[in-house]
Amino acid sequence: MYTPHTEQEIKQMLNTVGKDSLDDLFESVPKEIYNTHEMNLPKSYSENELKKFFRKLASENKVFESNFLGGGCYNHYIPSAVSAITSDSRFFTAYTPYQAEASQGTLQAIYEYQTYMSRLTGMDVSNASLYDGATAICEASIISIAETKRKKVMISEALHPEYAETLASYIGSENIIKVPFNENGLTDYEVLKSKLTNEIACVILQNPNFLGSIENPNKIAEAVKQNKSLLVIAINEPYSLGVIKNPRDCGADIAVGDAQSFGCSMGFGGPSLGFLTVKRNLMRKISGRLAGKTVDKDGNEGFVLTLQAREQHIRREKASSNICSNEALCALSATVHLSLIGKSGFMQTAENNLEKAHYMAKKISELDGFTLKFKSSFFNEFVISCSKETPEEIVERMASKNIGGGIPLGRFYPNMKDCLLIAVTEMNTKEDIDNFVKELSEGVKK
Repeated sequence: MYTPHTEQEIKQMLNTVGKDSLDDLFESVPKEIYNTHEMNLPKSYSENELKKFFRKLASENKVFESNFLGGGCYNHYIPSAVSAITSDSRFFTAYTPYQAEASQGTLQAIYEYQTYMSRLTGMDVSNASLYDGATAICEASIISIAETKRKKVMISEALHPEYAETLASYIGSENIIKVPFNENGLTDYEVLKSKLTNEIACVILQNPNFLGSIENPNKIAEAVKQNKSLLVIAINEPYSLGVIKNPRDCGADIAVGDAQSFGCSMGFGGPSLGFLTVKRNLMRKISGRLAGKTVDKDGNEGFVLTLQAREQHIRREKASSNICSNEALCALSATVHLSLIGKSGFMQTAENNLEKAHYMAKKISELDGFTLKFKSSFFNEFVISCSKETPEEIVERMASKNIGGGIPLGRFYPNMKDCLLIAVTEMNTKEDIDNFVKELSEGVKK
């Protein structure tokens, strides 16, 4: 056991609490479960040995030369300056910014992050981020339930399936009403409208949805408003806001999503950060924190923690939410990323994604054995049907060529076992796309 304390310090502390040894501190632990044997741990390493061990371990990772994976986690360009700026020690102030005078770096970063999220979504207020898109959707549901005093939540089956599972763990599957998607991969409006009752607190619509299709939120918003429910729009590829209307203009009361696309690498699916933005009337019901800008008595600009629910810390059973963390480093990365690329860079990236995805979809649809599953509009993600090979075989073969080949949808939708979800970003060159298409055609020939 490692302890930074000296023998004298340990003895002094034991005397203070009236104990003779460290073992006496654990006398309340039943003897039958107390471990008195040495732990089965590997031998210790020197620094050089440890570096060699981890280099060997890292060499076993599969790093794709080109990547077409999506489904909520996207391969976007991250300027090198992002890591340089986020490493600035002035941002490494106290994790929880209770003392504003000691946490100006953290508070300013949160404030700027909130500003970006509000401007992107068109909403009035943003919180200081959540764990990921899934928890953001859950928090939006909790807000809706508290606001409307209704218990049930309606979701589209075109919502990210893993987000739907997370939501069920929050509010119970019995409180979730599901609406199927139609032959174009869009939420079935007529079914949605028929299922709206005075029990529905909110309708959650992902746009673009998990299948890549761009929904028609305005039409759905009208029906939702007539039912006096709230509309939650989830955006998990926020670059799409460069080409489609923002949630506010689509009639949303709450806009949530995942901002991993901004300055956060794919990693192994994380870490990420969720964002939650609302109209002003819902401001006091949001979870997390709100940072604000003010001036001191001398007129100097400063940043403060404006609003948070104290119940999150001292009356947990009465809290609207028990998420207190704000994924500050990921939020900072997103903020720096957006400030570096600017408005024109944001728009160019969005257009680049759109053009490349449509180029790739056209090329694939010209191949024998492959068709586009849906005829609806899409941003940078689309579904193909495969009749010559299974999606799993395609993914495995692509991996052998150092290509991330997409996501087989059969694991989420039993009636889509022949379907593959493909995402294209600005990181995919024309050569990458053409090579992917070539590999698909080679598989058909075999």
